[in-house]
Amino acid sequence: MKVLLSNDDGVYAPGLEMLAQVMAEEHQVSVVAPDRNRSGASNSLTLDRPLEAHQHHNGFYGINGTPTDCVHLGISGIFNDQPDLVISGINAGANLGDDVIYSGTVAAAMEGRYLSLPPIAVSLAGSNPQNYRAAAEVVRQLVKDVRKLVLAPRTVLNINVPDLPLDEIKGIHVTRLGHRVLADTPVESIDPRGAKRYWIAGAGAAQDCGPGTDFHAVKEGYVSLTPLNVDMTQYSGMDNLSNWLEELA
Repeated sequence: MKVLLSNDDGVYAPGLEMLAQVMAEEHQVSVVAPDRNRSGASNSLTLDRPLEAHQHHNGFYGINGTPTDCVHLGISGIFNDQPDLVISGINAGANLGDDVIYSGTVAAAMEGRYLSLPPIAVSLAGSNPQNYRAAAEVVRQLVKDVRKLVLAPRTVLNINVPDLPLDEIKGIHVTRLGHRVLADTPVESIDPRGAKRYWIAGAGAAQDCGPGTDFHAVKEGYVSLTPLNVDMTQYSGMDNLSNWLEELA
């Protein structure tokens, strides 16, 4: 297959390099990624300036934009052929539960939703993950049969891999997103000129993290595989809204 790789950790990230190395053993691989770390960029597009693409010695393209910019260009601009599949990662750190709202890794995958095969976001859990090869091998195994997978259009597969050697990973669990509590309070600081600044704090702790969630699977040593729906319509709430409007009249 023709596979387009991207990420949000930047074009020099070790997870991207390992994923490209493993996927290139069986597929035609192209890589386009941000020229620096753009974690937390979510689905933002750069609309206030033109973008620049620089091809590195290894063939990877670096873009001075967001992860979504990169895949947008990758499937419609800088490469002549449209890819069959978009894979984003391997992210340094998990993207579990509410993380997917902010994640540039997941956003890059989402931009591949127009293709016939479901795009994949893959993350390696841990604050300083090491087992990128294991995560890449998990992706390789899943991609082998991805053409047989039947899912609703515009479904994104969010994969989180525990930071373990491949032979210590217990298996793969299909999971739902868990949830976190509210993030920690922003950290206030004063810059050298006396202006007040704020650092966004880390993500909140896991709250809804029991069996069946992505949090629980990874904690127990399993790969979590979660289907995400780009259609954010809450269909179960439509009748309630209609009834509420009728009562307002």
